[in-house]
Amino acid sequence: MKTLLISFFGLISFGCIHAQDLTDALRYSSGETQGTARFKALSGAFGALGGDISGVSLNPAGAAIFSRSQGALSVANSSVSKDSEFGGSLNNRTNNNSDLHQIGAAFVFENNNSMWNKFVVSLFYEQLQDYNARFFAAGSTNNSIASYFLQNANGLNLENISALPGESTTDAYGAIGSSFGYRHQQAFLGYDSFILEPVSGDDDNTAYTSNIAQGNFNQEYDHLTQGYNGKFSANLAMQYNKSIALGLNINSHFIDFRKSTYLFEENTNDGSTINEVNFENELYTTGEGFSLQLGTIVKLTDDIRIGLSYATPTWLTLREETTQYLSTFDDETSQGYVVNPSIVNIFPEYNLKTPGKLIGSIAYILGKSGLISFDYSRKNYANTSFDTNDNSLDNALNSDINDTFRAANSYKIGAELRQKNFSFRGGYRLEESPYKDTSIAGDLKGFSLGLGYSFGNSKVDLAYENIKQKTMQQLYQSGSLDAASINNKNSIVTLTLSLDL
Repeated sequence: MKTLLISFFGLISFGCIHAQDLTDALRYSSGETQGTARFKALSGAFGALGGDISGVSLNPAGAAIFSRSQGALSVANSSVSKDSEFGGSLNNRTNNNSDLHQIGAAFVFENNNSMWNKFVVSLFYEQLQDYNARFFAAGSTNNSIASYFLQNANGLNLENISALPGESTTDAYGAIGSSFGYRHQQAFLGYDSFILEPVSGDDDNTAYTSNIAQGNFNQEYDHLTQGYNGKFSANLAMQYNKSIALGLNINSHFIDFRKSTYLFEENTNDGSTINEVNFENELYTTGEGFSLQLGTIVKLTDDIRIGLSYATPTWLTLREETTQYLSTFDDETSQGYVVNPSIVNIFPEYNLKTPGKLIGSIAYILGKSGLISFDYSRKNYANTSFDTNDNSLDNALNSDINDTFRAANSYKIGAELRQKNFSFRGGYRLEESPYKDTSIAGDLKGFSLGLGYSFGNSKVDLAYENIKQKTMQQLYQSGSLDAASINNKNSIVTLTLSLDL
């Protein structure tokens, strides 16, 4: 039987379990500047332009393009629509969220007595990702949630996934997690809810069957995420001979992420002694990190600028907490079983290094009439890596990352036409899938439109952006449940107020 007993008070810290997977690796590696309305209207094609707070977030040399000190504040409304296809049925969920996602200022210091004719210091906060989204999947499949618990349990000793005589669910769940790990906890849930049946009652039994017979299963799955990925940046930029701009950003990153999932499954299959399952999971992740950005913008002629910037990897330190609840029901005996540990699992702190990014840009300036800008970027998601202080776990996770992800290219083009005090803008972007298997996630495509008006010392800008991407969502990281096919549509309206300081 288990050898470690602990007194619990609603939460417990585990030193030998983990919940990290490739979903975490991609979630915290794929964010990018949400931006001002002008930035968004040009689809982020700002690497060679500058003169915009969000442009500085993309290429730190862009601050040296400011002709005077300026501050900007942006609010946005995001409408995330997810059309899911699962088990032969279609469902839709739409989530709306409004937020102040950008604020910052650039302070310009001119020095006309030197070839280094301008210095600029900027401070700004920007949101890199808005995690507020929801999807719902419901349909009939031939694969049960029992496969999740079976895959976790098979190979584990019965004595290590079961409660001691007289031991409560809370104490057993906590002690199993502390002694053996997360996988054993999942097996315990399946065994204690009577989903799993050991082949023999011996303590050293390692084989299990399911009390849920094969057949058809009606399933409903609700997936809700909340939170944000943001960064605060300090920028220093300078201009040489009014033709070469150089810049540096020092970035502090913040992660706040919540995920709640709920699965309901029912069946009337012959031989099933468990006919209903309710399975709830919650994940809460917080973290912080840092990164650097270097960039330059070179004015080749009065009309043509080129830009080059590099964002280093982001080094994140993350902390995770989870809670779980499981209940089952036997229709024939009208017997219900509830496994409610009432414990918050606090996982060991771990480090995640997300990949760096290289951006090359070119812009054609049409005098005071407008501009055309193009950005190309490359980011190798296979360079993402975990550091959990467990070499075997790190090797397994990082090997999976290398096998799953690839380098992805991004292409953005934007244009602006000015007519007196008005500015009319538009853009298009294409971001390649980070997956080697593009059926998991396809390319991201989007277009944008925008309008701006200058009052002289202040400006108001409005932008609309529409983004689409198809993905396959695995409901759980183990087991054989069907995946949900999701059409993701994100419509963002951004309003920015800019003031000369």
